[in-house]
Amino acid sequence: MSKVGQIERATQNRIVKLFQEVLHYRYLGNLEKEEENSNVVEPLLTKHLTEKGYNASLISKALFEFKKIVTINTNDDLYQANKNVYAALRYGINVKEEARQNKTTVQLIDWKNPQHNDFAIAEEVTIKGQHNTRGEQGRTKRPDIVIYINGIAIGVLELKRSTVSVSEGIRQNNDNQKHLFIKPFYTTIQLVMAGQDVEGLRYAAIDTSEKYYLKWKEVSEEFNPNDTFLLELSKPIREQAAKADNQLDKHIIEMLGKERLLEILHDFIVYDRGQKKFCRPNQYFGLKAAQEHIRQKEGGIIWHTQGSGKSLTMVWLTKWIR
Repeated sequence: MSKVGQIERATQNRIVKLFQEVLHYRYLGNLEKEEENSNVVEPLLTKHLTEKGYNASLISKALFEFKKIVTINTNDDLYQANKNVYAALRYGINVKEEARQNKTTVQLIDWKNPQHNDFAIAEEVTIKGQHNTRGEQGRTKRPDIVIYINGIAIGVLELKRSTVSVSEGIRQNNDNQKHLFIKPFYTTIQLVMAGQDVEGLRYAAIDTSEKYYLKWKEVSEEFNPNDTFLLELSKPIREQAAKADNQLDKHIIEMLGKERLLEILHDFIVYDRGQKKFCRPNQYFGLKAAQEHIRQKEGGIIWHTQGSGKSLTMVWLTKWIR
């Protein structure tokens, strides 16, 4: 292995350890040599649903319906497929156990109780490219780290050594979503990420051009010295992140803790006229402050600069109130 490969391998080893020891994700292993890797690991999802009390018949029917939503061909529209999958994740899947019975909603993720879900990572996940309608074989790709919730792949993370721009990881992610590579794998993917130690983590949704990838900024005394609610809310995360030796570890701790990750996925995604969008940090913390005012039956003002996403903040706040 070249020295370059050794450096990137050391970074990946550290990040895998961080997920396990700090964020308490399970480790599914190095899947480079596994030939049937998928964005839905059915045994893990079945295990989770069984633990939630669903019987075998409901689980079988829910898995069948979910796989129909998840599975696409390389020439199908990734945006619409991802939107359909997100609806199934957020609202559950309605199935009938028997023909004459009422439908039961099978929840694939326990949004209310983050710790009641199975958070896991795997590395070097080899995904085979599919044939397209012209008979062309898609190229096999291998994301550095894949994040799973209950066996469903919801995030990919490409890692680069500190002497290489994070942009290279972003471009690698975007290439992977093309029909010549592993586009069907991304139907379940919610977070597309790239990172390196100096620049930290960049995140976006599927089909996002490089210039629109976002960077997390945790609330702090410097960021907002007067909002004691937000500072207290963020305190445990800031204390954990303060122990990080670099920007990448810090951002992973801030964004991908179990509670915050589920909250971002549940409350801060919107499909807007062909483009899936995530919240920026200012929108996230502005909404968190607004939620607290609403709970206290108080009004208030969210101040955003021009172009900082005021309309989307209103959309997410309205959805939360409903």
